[in-house]
Amino acid sequence: MNIYVLTKQFPDDEKFGLVSQMRRSSVSIPSNIAEGSGRDTKGYFSNFLNFAKGSTCELETQILVALNLGYISEKKAEELTSQTAHIQRMLYKLTISIS
Repeated sequence: MNIYVLTKQFPDDEKFGLVSQMRRSSVSIPSNIAEGSGRDTKGYFSNFLNFAKGSTCELETQILVALNLGYISEKKAEELTSQTAHIQRMLYKLTISIS
């Protein structure tokens, strides 16, 4: 939940904007994995893994927006994008393994 801790430092006027978007994206990743794993078929699971991958891309974009707005440092942005890339690789491998 690095995103929750990180976004507590954002300006108050971002509470319903970027903060909300980043938090929803970060929660959407494990939520889609969980929901997909509870479905009856590998096809459904695969679809939800793709939704989770999409959420990682969305979060990456929001991290870059936060960097460009000066809300986070370049070092923090690199750390977070590295983490999202790692999650993307794991999701890709999981998708391949259930195919």
